Amino acid sequence: MKVLIIEDEAPAAKQLQRLINAYDGNIEVLDVLDSVEAAVKWLRTFKHPDLLFLDIQLADGVSFDIFIQAEVTAPVIFTTAYDDYMLKAFKLNSVDYLLKPIEPSEFNQAMDKYRKYFQAPQQYDRAGIEQLLQAMRRPEYKERLLIKTGQTLAYLQVAEVVYFFADQGVVMAITKEGKKHLVDQTLEQLQSVLDPKLFFRVSRKLLIHLESIKKIHPHFNGRLKLDLHQENHLDDSFVSRERVADFKLWLDQ
Repeated sequence: MKVLIIEDEAPAAKQLQRLINAYDGNIEVLDVLDSVEAAVKWLRTFKHPDLLFLDIQLADGVSFDIFIQAEVTAPVIFTTAYDDYMLKAFKLNSVDYLLKPIEPSEFNQAMDKYRKYFQAPQQYDRAGIEQLLQAMRRPEYKERLLIKTGQTLAYLQVAEVVYFFADQGVVMAITKEGKKHLVDQTLEQLQSVLDPKLFFRVSRKLLIHLESIKKIHPHFNGRLKLDLHQENHLDDSFVSRERVADFKLWLDQ
């Protein structure tokens, strides 16, 4: 049996080799590679191994890129520090995944599983791999914000916010229940960490959640007038003229 290790952390690669030797001394490790580029070159050049050990994050990128750039016929055991939710979409095409640091008992179970179910060449779903790559590269946006309540600190779930507004240098978050909270960030900072599909900066002083909008009215001078939920905290709620076009595109996703 021949295996290939693709792992950019030397201690982890050495541990894998020890586990492989302990499991079966007749298993041959063909090579140890540390990058997407090296793996793609190797797989395009040599006969594929019987089994591939593959880390998720390599020196030059995400290892799923290997499947896009080269045909992979070997079954895969992932060795990763990521939680299993990141691999759900890919798990059907893999033997198993092992969370670092790898436990010998879990390694042995994965090898037993390979020998029982995965000794035939695998057909990988290219579209599924590309979807997983997009999901992994999707930016993570804030789910909670630090807020001040009197002399104490607390947190606010972003999902509860209908809009943020700035007034004389102070930024407030208004919730679905109509409560007002002081936020220790500027609207510019909030705009950069909140999901742009849900939040839009309609004016210099107002950043709204999509679900805060009740009605939209054309207004004087090319602006739009918004009727918002919990708008009693605002003097007005307009989409500024220079942002109307982008606002319409935002709505039409």
